[in-house]
Amino acid sequence: MGIALLFGSFLLCLLIGVPVAIALGLSSLSYILWADIPLVIIPQKMYAGIDVFVLLCIPGFIIAGNLMNGGGITPRIIRFANALVGGIRGGLGLTNIMGSMIFAGVSGTAVAEAASIGAVMIPGMQRAGYPPAFAAALTSSASTVGPIIPPSVPMIIVGALTGISVGRMFMAGAVPGLLLGVGMMVGCYVISVRRGYPHQPWQGWRELLKAFSGSFWALTMTVLIIVGILSGDVTPTETAIVAVAYALAVGAFVYRGFPIADVPRLVIDSTIGSAAILVLVGFANVFGWILASEEIPQKIAAAVLAITTNKYLVILLINILLLCVGMFMETIAALIILFAPLLAVAQSVGVDPVHFATFAVLNLMIGLSTPPVGVCMFVCANIARVPLSAVIRELMPFLLMNGIVLLLVSYVPAFSLWLPNLIFGK
Repeated sequence: MGIALLFGSFLLCLLIGVPVAIALGLSSLSYILWADIPLVIIPQKMYAGIDVFVLLCIPGFIIAGNLMNGGGITPRIIRFANALVGGIRGGLGLTNIMGSMIFAGVSGTAVAEAASIGAVMIPGMQRAGYPPAFAAALTSSASTVGPIIPPSVPMIIVGALTGISVGRMFMAGAVPGLLLGVGMMVGCYVISVRRGYPHQPWQGWRELLKAFSGSFWALTMTVLIIVGILSGDVTPTETAIVAVAYALAVGAFVYRGFPIADVPRLVIDSTIGSAAILVLVGFANVFGWILASEEIPQKIAAAVLAITTNKYLVILLINILLLCVGMFMETIAALIILFAPLLAVAQSVGVDPVHFATFAVLNLMIGLSTPPVGVCMFVCANIARVPLSAVIRELMPFLLMNGIVLLLVSYVPAFSLWLPNLIFGK
């Protein structure tokens, strides 16, 4: 009865449009009242959920990304990507994807990437003759690369949940993120050739060098983050703070994208975004505690293993479950609630924790652009001002390519484990 009340109230809240964080809190409250548990357990478990040092990375990277974006990074990254691939058929579409791959090293969040890149690229693609629904679908799909390529907020959450090195998780996402981007570029090129989408003349080495020099400081930030983490001299949290200082100096004094007087506004905006994530983490931890107290993880593991103990079938079942969850639930909440029980299932059939974490996050990222409620899909449809149904039709080829990459990452552990094992050892 208690679990039925918990899930029933949670699903009801989602159906009537209540934000996921509040839905988690209200459903947890309903269970606690039913079970006659003291209400003090809610703040206790919320605080325990966010009292994790590595979570300080999240506001750090969000502030750094907003400072760099406010400093004019997006147009520079797009110019550099366009100078690289703009001369190929469907060049603006390829530029869109490559811009998202580069921007991933700055933002680390898919929604921020969809809004920033989309605000520039979707109108630009429309003016160049691309259908607005195609531009929105492409941007939505490309934005999901952001949380895979380091730095990655979901990977930070996984590190906080499991104790796995955040640096190892960052490196585990690098190759799958590149595969995801390349797969979408192949799909974009094939569609562009078939439909005769435009391309522009090669702009020459001079433009490429100018574009590179213009985006140099932005690209250096990605290198700074990765080198800092790999060196072992600083923690991921300290790397995030260094990134904030770097972004402030570059945005205000090199790119001159904003006056110093605007810094408090950028910090406040970033703080609001960070607070929303941490509230979600807190409520999800209460929800997760209830699931653990009812032994739901063990029951899920037993149910899956009762169906099959074949490693490859278990991976397939986990993928199907996470894809379905990713269509409806916010990524961080899904990770906090489902990661522990599914990790137990995966480990019971011999799946490496880092490998599992990588394809689990990849699953949920694809869900951000998957109907019916993919957040990035809604953001891009609003920018393009087109019906959601038109965007969904154009999304199908890119979701197919993403699905192929997901299967490769799920069934070939080397894609996830080769780089972290090379750098950190097994």
